[in-house]
Amino acid sequence: MSSPLESLVATGTKLWLDSIDPDLVQKNFEMGATGATSNPIIIADLIKTGRFDDHIKNYMNEGYSDEDIAWATTDQMVKDAQAVFEGVWTKTKGNDGYVSFELDPLIEDTGINMPHQERVDKYIALGKKWAEGHHNRMIKVPATPAGLDALEELAALGLTLNVTLIFSQRQYDIARDAVWKGRQRYGQLDSFKSVYSIFISRIDVYTMKHVPDLSDESQGEVGIYNSKKIARANKSFWEDKNLKLDQELIFASTGTKMPDDPKDKYVKAFAGRYIQTNPPATNDAVQALGTQFTHQVDIMPSDEVIADIEKKVDIKHLEETLMAEGLAKFADPQKALISLIADKRKLIEKAA
Repeated sequence: MSSPLESLVATGTKLWLDSIDPDLVQKNFEMGATGATSNPIIIADLIKTGRFDDHIKNYMNEGYSDEDIAWATTDQMVKDAQAVFEGVWTKTKGNDGYVSFELDPLIEDTGINMPHQERVDKYIALGKKWAEGHHNRMIKVPATPAGLDALEELAALGLTLNVTLIFSQRQYDIARDAVWKGRQRYGQLDSFKSVYSIFISRIDVYTMKHVPDLSDESQGEVGIYNSKKIARANKSFWEDKNLKLDQELIFASTGTKMPDDPKDKYVKAFAGRYIQTNPPATNDAVQALGTQFTHQVDIMPSDEVIADIEKKVDIKHLEETLMAEGLAKFADPQKALISLIADKRKLIEKAA
């Protein structure tokens, strides 16, 4: 009998790891993972281990600022993960085997209050910079107003994009249309690959707090219904484009946040198509549960549950609320990462 994660991959799901820890990347690659994604929290946690102190010392000796060290370290860690998945990218001819590189979250820092067009321009410049020379690196751009407005130009440069922080079909539609428009300007459609990261478990946390009158059957199903509805829209949009590579959703935020939820709740619900970026702990829990997965991604909740959700959940308020929370979670970890490196610098200088 196959392992749980092997059975998940056998349904048609691409399994990516929500980490670029070198040890976890190798472990999960051996369990069936074919890609990975990064963010400042992951980078900070790795730096805290002390395993990258020599890298930081070298950057200090080269005169790098704390912020420069943060980005140089991120770049190197992503490169190392890309090397693990290089063979997958080659074998699938660019349809899989990617590692996502998140652009500077401080562009969206509400405390800086950068003008909108300046944010757009910065996304475009940084996207070009961090993509250069990489074929299995995805540039991760948030579905904020500035991020969305940068997508067409980024796609027109030929970049492979992961549009993240998507909570609603409105965001998805805008992102997809902008990427497709930009890529058609660039041409070379045979190598065109794009993904759209839909966040799931945060939606169910939101409804517990803001929509308490949902039925017991509906509560905890909104993230699944919302994402499956977007998955249907994605399938419908791309199926007549005759592209060589898949334009996919990433089902993100698949770790459960409710203590009573089975650890494989979201993994099971989205088995069968597209990509799941699972936290290492979720993959470990799934393996321990011993679940054998079947194709579930196209199975919608009952008509009664759908009617209840459509009637009671204000998607506009949901998107606005979760985006506001998401932006705080987006910028604060980058500040914490830079602060961590400043502390490391002091310790290294003191020990010298």
